[in-house]
Formats: sequence, structure tokens, C-alpha cells
Amino acid sequence: MKSSILVVEDDPVLNGLLVKELRKAGYDIDSASSWRDAQQRIAAFAPNLVLLDVNLPDASGFGPLSEIAASRPVVMLTAYGNVNQAVEAMRLGAADYLVKPVNLDELELVIRGALERSQLRAQKALSAGDAAGAMIGDSPAMRQLRKTIAEVAPSDVTVLIEGESGAGKELVAQALHAASARRSEPFVPVDCCTLQESLFESELFGHERGAFTGADRRKAGLIEAAAHGTLFLDEIGEAGPAIQAKLLRVLETGRFRHVGATTDLRTDARIVAATNRDLRERAREGQFRDDLYYRLSAFVLRVPPLRARREDIGALAAHFIARRRQGRGLPPIRLSPAALEHLTRYDWPGNVRELRNVIERALILVGNAPEITPAHLGLVEPAPGGATAATPGPAVAVTSSGEETLVLRGEPTLDSIEHEYLGQLLQKYGGNRRKVAEALGVSERTAYRMMERHGYK
Repeated sequence: MKSSILVVEDDPVLNGLLVKELRKAGYDIDSASSWRDAQQRIAAFAPNLVLLDVNLPDASGFGPLSEIAASRPVVMLTAYGNVNQAVEAMRLGAADYLVKPVNLDELELVIRGALERSQLRAQKALSAGDAAGAMIGDSPAMRQLRKTIAEVAPSDVTVLIEGESGAGKELVAQALHAASARRSEPFVPVDCCTLQESLFESELFGHERGAFTGADRRKAGLIEAAAHGTLFLDEIGEAGPAIQAKLLRVLETGRFRHVGATTDLRTDARIVAATNRDLRERAREGQFRDDLYYRLSAFVLRVPPLRARREDIGALAAHFIARRRQGRGLPPIRLSPAALEHLTRYDWPGNVRELRNVIERALILVGNAPEITPAHLGLVEPAPGGATAATPGPAVAVTSSGEETLVLRGEPTLDSIEHEYLGQLLQKYGGNRRKVAEALGVSERTAYRMMERHGYK
């Protein structure tokens, strides 16, 4: 797969020469002549490397440098090189520093070296399970979340991750594990929504031979699989009363018992739980054990919804585009500025999961076209004020491609968005619970409970 380079140079002659020569060298090239233009192209084009002029008409290159270098290598270009400038560029994160006029052979060597070092770092981070590095976005909310993860990960404190469906709670749990002393031990995710309570108990805690019909052998549970590692209990708010009681005992004593056993086993697993429900409110209503809530919430991490970090949407979209097409020998696809604006102004009730689904659908619809446009996204036209257009009553719209898409209406609150979104999905799929669950990216059991909560039966 060809590496991509963004040339940011305000001299049109040099810009054109660099684009021409680097394209001949086999790179996928885009260009910009200002910092504002570069920001849009980085979001839409997602380059592997940026060639950046120190002096741009609307910014000093040292200003943008640290922002770009946080996510990709940057090679600086300047007409007036000196040692102090070079030292400052490297301190701020530049991969290398060249003085104009640029020797093209030297430039190619510098670019190749910077890309190779970047790939090695990425492979090292991946092999170390650096999930925090996989959390795309550099918004203040994401920077704070990464900072908090780094602070709490080294301890063994139980963590409760709160956030809306699709916001990336499991990724945060993986990042906690990867930054902890347990990183070389297993990370075991458990979906508390997928099984009936009796089966869930056996899956989580294990069972003895003969404990129930069909138990023809002793079976270790997921809590044993997580020994010395991290046990991630996803959507813990859906766990039934019996499971809640047994989890409380694990948290208080570190002990558990196989189904059908008479003796205890011990676990050293760190427990991290996640929920899209207000567990404090559910505890007040008697639907969740308050003692378990207090044990789980020794430390609370809140994952921001996508609408609270709109500046990350472009980078996320570019990431999903690159991931979908990587290694397939496909020509590059760009996100048009109009499509990027469209994505940024949409409110994303389904959060990052919904954005991923929209991008994957757009990549199917775009065919052989060179860029994704708003017509490929299938989203509601944004209102001039920046929010999703609001018109009374739910509806199903038809895009220019003839595909149906859901329309969110009204003055939104979080609860009303979920209520209306469910209603539209039920209308679209004729009440088919399985299809609604697939559209939401959740299990049928979770979808059913959401329907119950909103009065859809």
C-alpha cells in the first residue's frame, strides 16, 4: 500500500515541483498552501507524513508542528536554516529538518527514514497493546481522558467507565489494561447482555461436572481466564440480581465459587466495568445493588460522546477510511470538505460506532469516485446553526442514491434522541428486534431492554 504525503508549502512553484517528484517516486500526494487548508486536508486525506514549510501565510510552521507531530511524522522545510531552528524543530517533534533549495534525493531518503521509524513505533505500540494510542482524537476531552487513564492505570483500583452506547468504553478499558502492570496478562471482556442469567453465571464463574444438565465436564469461567489480568464487565447494569450478589462477593473478598462447587477459588483479576445507564439512579430505584455500585465506582471514568468532541470527527473518519481500505490495493479515497463539514455538524446519537457505520456505508456507495461527498453519507442536512436539522415528527428519508436513512427530529435531549432513534428503527425494520439490534450495534437482549424502557413493546 502506497504511503501518503501532504505537502504544505505556500510557494506554488516549489509546491508543484515537490508534488510532481514525490508522486513519481510512488507516493500518494496531496497539497496545501496554508495552515487552514492543511488542517482540512489532514482530516480528509489522513497522510502518513507531512512535509511542512516553516513560514506559512497564516501561521508559523513551529505553531502547527507539535499538533501534527502528535499523530504522524513531520519533515520541516525552511529557506533560512540555522542550528537553533533545527534544535527547536526536533524538540517540538519534527522527524527531520531540511533547508531550501531541497535536494530531491536527500528529501526522499529523509522521508523514507521517517516513514520507516514511524511504522516501527506503530508496530511496537501495537505489540505492547497500547490501546490508549488507538483512541483517535486530540480534542481537550480526549487529552484529559488519556491523562486520567495514565494516572489511574498503575493502581489496582476498580474502575467504572460511564458513557453512551458506541462511545468507546471497551477501548478505554483496554487502554487501562495496556497502561497497567498487568499488560502482559489476559484482558478478558464479558458482555453482560448476551446470555440468560443462568448461563451467564456458568460462563463467568465456571461450573463443576454434573452441575446442571449438559455439564459433562468441569469448566473454568471467564473470571479464571482473567487471572492476574483484567476482567472487563461490559454493560454491568444489565446483570441480574444473582450475578450482582456474586460479583459483590468477588470485589469484597477476592473469592468465587464454580456453579455446583462447595469450595471457593481465589482471583487476583482487576475488575473494570462499563455502563451506558445511570447506575446511581438505578440503585436508588432498587434495580441495582447500591453496595455493588459503590464497590464498582471506586474510580469513575466518563467517556465523552462524539458530539462533545466534534474536532475529532475528521481524524476518526480518516482512520475508518484507511482501515477499511488498507492492504486491499484500492486507490485512495478522500473525504470532501463538504462531507467533512456535514459529519462535523451532525449530532451522532450512536457516537463513534455510528460514525464508523456511516463511513463504511459511504465507502460502498462511493464506488470508483475519488472522494466521499455528502450524498454518500446518507445523513440529515445540517441546519445553518450547526446542529442537525430539526423538523416535527419522526421520518425515514431517502438519499440521492435511493437508500433509506433515519432522520432525527425535535429539540434533542439524550433520552429523547434514544427514544426517537429507536422508534425510527422499529418503523424502518417493521418491528424486527434482531435488525434493530444490528443497526444499534448491540445484542438483542440490550435492544429489547431499551425498547421496554422507552415503552416500545
